[in-house]
Amino acid sequence: MTVKRSLITLGLGIAGGCIAFIGMDMLREDQQESPKYEILSPVTARQAAFTTSSQLPAAGMGSVDLREAAKKTVPAVVHVKTVQMGEAYVGNPLLDFFYGHAPRTREVPRSMGFGSGVIVSEDGYIITNNHVIEGSDKITVALDNKKEYEAKIIGTDPNTDIALLKIEEKGLPYLEYGNSDDVELGEWVLAVGNPYNLTSTVTAGIISAKARGLGINPSKMSLESFLQTDAVVNPGNSGGALVNVRGELIGINTAIESPTGSYTGYSFAVPANIARKVVGDLKEFGVVQRAVIGIQMVEVTDEVVKKMDLDEIGGIYVVEPLKDGAAYKAGIKEGDVIKYINDVEVKTVPEFQGQLAKYHPGATVKIGVKRDGKLKNFDVVLQNTYGDTSVVDGHTDGILGATVEPISREDRYRYGINKGVKITELKNGPFKALGLLKGTIIVKVNNVYIYDKEDLIKALKIAENEGVLLTTISPRGRVEYFALSPQN
Repeated sequence: MTVKRSLITLGLGIAGGCIAFIGMDMLREDQQESPKYEILSPVTARQAAFTTSSQLPAAGMGSVDLREAAKKTVPAVVHVKTVQMGEAYVGNPLLDFFYGHAPRTREVPRSMGFGSGVIVSEDGYIITNNHVIEGSDKITVALDNKKEYEAKIIGTDPNTDIALLKIEEKGLPYLEYGNSDDVELGEWVLAVGNPYNLTSTVTAGIISAKARGLGINPSKMSLESFLQTDAVVNPGNSGGALVNVRGELIGINTAIESPTGSYTGYSFAVPANIARKVVGDLKEFGVVQRAVIGIQMVEVTDEVVKKMDLDEIGGIYVVEPLKDGAAYKAGIKEGDVIKYINDVEVKTVPEFQGQLAKYHPGATVKIGVKRDGKLKNFDVVLQNTYGDTSVVDGHTDGILGATVEPISREDRYRYGINKGVKITELKNGPFKALGLLKGTIIVKVNNVYIYDKEDLIKALKIAENEGVLLTTISPRGRVEYFALSPQN
């Protein structure tokens, strides 16, 4: 009886399993026929990839294959290694003291750092961040193929945190610039760099925001209009590439927002349009040409709308056009709200600065201003930070536009001094803008006496963020004082 019951139970179990199997098979057939569970086929995915004869679909249209963008970018992103040198004592200090030997020192590496860089020309020009190479005595660049080169600094711009390096090589892979103004929120991007000394690391994300100001650069002339992305960026990525799905350079990875120092959500890149202009200036002029409009301004927030009785949030409120400044000469008035620069809308201060940063002094831009509820356009000739429209030549050994040399014996007797440097040549720059003349003798910078060019450079460097008071002797022998505002 027990055996018979067991056989019946076994038979029912087998029958039930068969029915369940048939039912599941029918259910899978129903699911395959239902259109709401449609899955892209492998063929569709391959069609979205790059080919030499077709382009990727626009961002957000179907599947986006980032493999070719990565393949194009990785060889053009380099590892940047920096070394700061110091001095170490050589010998026995006690024996040197007793035997009267002069102290002996040798140069040794004091600290090392690393970051990333992007090759932007086949002949070896490389963009990186200024903070990556700042203060370094030696810079080495390692390509993706492990070959290493010593790099020289062509120029730096702390205000945008961009630096330009050069290695002596030809035929290098490089990235072409994309138009960062055309980048859209939600667009797919790749970040490529060397975090934690790991070469050729690629991460993906989307554009989370544009024209983001962070306040991380305390410089008076700082320019922050970052692209924000959720692509993973960590220490060592600084100076690396942010590229779109076509492998075009749209930004230079610069900063992360993190309570720990490592990636926790968002990273920020200098837009390629700004980086491209900075690089062009450093190559052509040796210094970045900053164009200004000459206004005191505030961003039109809800608070400003209520206080100034405006009709909408967004734009740049003109608190005061500076006399003889570019805006003043064009007819822009206090109370005007700047809405457009060359037909590009600017709603925030970072957007305003980002657009203005694309132009040189002397360029004419169309400024769209809202006045009394109506939009008016003004042609504004941009100026430099010294108040004129000329560009500054940085390809000289001059200091703030001046070439100096120690005073001569004749100057010592003539003016009754034994210190100072004399301006022998003067070009466009801060000294000329102050009113200094060729033949002026600079005696003191703040409270520091000046004896040679190196003294002047060092004193100006120390005081660059505090303002400078120059004590001078004019070519006519009069003691004169000049105040130089901090430019960095």
